[in-house]
Amino acid sequence: MARIKVHELRGKSKTDLQAQLKELKSELSLLRVAKIVRTSIARVLTVISQKQKSALREAYKKKKLLPLDLRPKKTRAIRRRLTKYQLSLKTEREKKREKYFPMRKYAIKA
Repeated sequence: MARIKVHELRGKSKTDLQAQLKELKSELSLLRVAKIVRTSIARVLTVISQKQKSALREAYKKKKLLPLDLRPKKTRAIRRRLTKYQLSLKTEREKKREKYFPMRKYAIKA
């Protein structure tokens, strides 16, 4: 059994991928040591899930809310961070302080 190449899998349709997966699983049950077949099965399953996820991303592209698994992962800190608008907001006390005590301008002698 030759190794399966991912770029060949991406060109196939979902039904072809499902058929190949079934064939590989039946082959795996016949063999004793089948590392290559297991990796091939994993590759086929990976391509299937990638295609499914990309199709879902296309479907939800113009929607307001995304399902959690389609949202960008980034890091927890970035996701929890305040928005630019929230950062720019000032309290009443800060506003008064800026109003009554503005920054002083000094002319420096050169």
